[in-house]
Amino acid sequence: MTHQALLQLLADMSLEEKALQLCQLPGGVYNPEAAVTGISRYEVDPRIKQLAGSTLGVGLGKKGSGTIRAIQEEYMKNHPHHIPLLFMADIIHGHRTVFPCPLGQGASFDPDMTEQAATVQAEEAGLDGIHVTFSPMADLSRDARWGRVMESTGEDKLLNSRMAAAMVRGYQGNDLKDGRSLAACVKHFAAYGAADAGRDYNNTELSEHTLREYFLPAYEAAIRAGAKLVMSSFNSWNGIPVTGHPWLLKKVLREEMGFSGVTISDWDAIGQLVPHGFAADKRDAALKAMQAGVDIDMCTLAYTEYLEALVQSGEIDEKLLDEAALRVLELKNELGLFENPFRGLDDAPRYTDAQKRAIARKAVAESLVLLKNDGAALPVKGQRVAFIGPYAQSEELISSWALAGEKEHTVSLWEAAQSAFADGETQLRTVPGCTMLDNDTELARGHYQADDWDAQNEALLRDAAEAAAWADTVVLCLGEHHLQSGESTSRVSLRLPQVQQRLLHTVAAACDRVITLVFCGRPLELKQVSALSQALMVCWLPGTEGGNGIMDVLSGKVPPSGSLPMSFPYSVGQEPLHYDSYPTGRPKPASGWAGFTSRYLDCSNDPLYPFGFGLTYGNLSISPVALSANELTPDGSLTASVTLKNTGDLPAARTVQLYIRDVTGSRVRPVRELKDFRRVSLAPGEETTVSFTVTEPMLRFWRGDDTFGSESGAFRLWISLDSMSGDAAEFTLKA
Repeated sequence: MTHQALLQLLADMSLEEKALQLCQLPGGVYNPEAAVTGISRYEVDPRIKQLAGSTLGVGLGKKGSGTIRAIQEEYMKNHPHHIPLLFMADIIHGHRTVFPCPLGQGASFDPDMTEQAATVQAEEAGLDGIHVTFSPMADLSRDARWGRVMESTGEDKLLNSRMAAAMVRGYQGNDLKDGRSLAACVKHFAAYGAADAGRDYNNTELSEHTLREYFLPAYEAAIRAGAKLVMSSFNSWNGIPVTGHPWLLKKVLREEMGFSGVTISDWDAIGQLVPHGFAADKRDAALKAMQAGVDIDMCTLAYTEYLEALVQSGEIDEKLLDEAALRVLELKNELGLFENPFRGLDDAPRYTDAQKRAIARKAVAESLVLLKNDGAALPVKGQRVAFIGPYAQSEELISSWALAGEKEHTVSLWEAAQSAFADGETQLRTVPGCTMLDNDTELARGHYQADDWDAQNEALLRDAAEAAAWADTVVLCLGEHHLQSGESTSRVSLRLPQVQQRLLHTVAAACDRVITLVFCGRPLELKQVSALSQALMVCWLPGTEGGNGIMDVLSGKVPPSGSLPMSFPYSVGQEPLHYDSYPTGRPKPASGWAGFTSRYLDCSNDPLYPFGFGLTYGNLSISPVALSANELTPDGSLTASVTLKNTGDLPAARTVQLYIRDVTGSRVRPVRELKDFRRVSLAPGEETTVSFTVTEPMLRFWRGDDTFGSESGAFRLWISLDSMSGDAAEFTLKA
């Protein structure tokens, strides 16, 4: 449909029709089986159901495509202008084929892999009739207590920016009319990842400097990549809820970032302006959200009930309503829905099931982060190997945000191990060792509590002790329950359940070679786990091909290559924790008496494992940094290089990272900032030169005069394998 035809359609629509184009209903209104974040349906007037512009959560069940076709046919038949309905859903890290959770994908430091994974997700969801995904989540996440760190790609603005842009490219492809693509919705704008105390839905308290310098770049990168929608966040910023914040949603988002697409609230966020104390009632909330720049009201019915009357009373200019409604119509037009309202439902897939699984398997292997490998405990060796722990046989590897994923199609670690060691030379055993959770947690009380829990765990522990004593090597599979990470899963403890800690001690006492795998959606406290393990690897929530991807690394078929996208603390008391912190006027000395300096009495300032850290099987050596010049001009560049060599007997793969520090500035600058990175694979004995180009734009920041730009002076530069290692080279930026 041409733009002129869209304008004519808008002019012909009634005020009610235009207002209801901005109403999104939960999928349960149209299909009782629709699954959406635990809130699936409510009753609405048939007229609203007939005219609402979009719905969410339909198409996630096994009958997805057939359900959407039937709903769309009925909807268009009853709509006065036969405008198609938009179907949206949370395709966060997989649809039918589930990839590692976004935090795990962040650990890969591989935007190309993430982009390819997004193309698979888009195809599967698009062929089920879904049009929009509520992804990527570009929130910068620095507090492991916040459960939604699982949906982010970590604590660094550059990594988040590249990953968010890659997801947008993968979802949207080259043509949104292609039914194997999805329109991407960037969320949660803005600064949702800075929730006070890591408690979900909470206020955020950031300066404008911190907001602009760290939290906005990833959203902007996704918008520059072409994202068609932006979701407003639940939190307040500067004392104003974002869903009612015109400075953020109009000045920053539209004027400064140039976003011209559709804005949508998060679930019931407009209605929640009332309990925030920002709106007197739902009518006032509708007024303030529309004036702030929110186009679509997700599942509040505030726009449905009050928007038409607000325009009729003159409190809202009809031009504002027209602009919002037109943006929704333009999105439907870009998706090709006016020509083909059943977009995707009749298209042929590009990927076979085998191809999708191969991509997912590779993504898993790249996401794994090896934290310890004393005595070359890995790859797995020995004639007798026991897989012990609640995750050894579990198929629940896909997280609470893989809504269409089916655990029966997920490859467990035990299943993969049997295949990997099918030659019969290695004897295998498996026992669960303990229950996943302690019996006194809220999650256990709601879903998993058993009357015979104590007796059950005593029996499981005895079996584990016997299996560990039998084995040459134990692969101990521990971690969070998959429902302990995600929305509304904030925690004040980052430790493994007590029952799992008891299992760890029992196994470590019975076997000299313990390889511990940790499944999680957030950083955890792993000091004790590391101390009792010869090898330690973080597996995240790996998805459909989790077992196979993990066994590829455990067996030595693929070297581990992941790097931590978030720092792992010694203690939860260090949170929020991030590597790019500001220096203090009283820094703690590297050694000697700390005195009156910035320190803890009972813990290191540093994390247990820092951002960017990870090991591989080879033995990598890295040379000092060589600079092509010691001065940089605003229109010039310099090259920073190192030689990386694998001096070990096994293949190696790692991400080489470029960090820079602005020594003196009009605002205090971080001790280090990631500026570039590159994945490198080396055969035994192989070496390579890794070079990065440094230019003036890489040195810009939100300066003391509240503008972005660089400042002349001294800079330090590291090329290293994590955010805390390496020796610095120095150069000067000349004005």
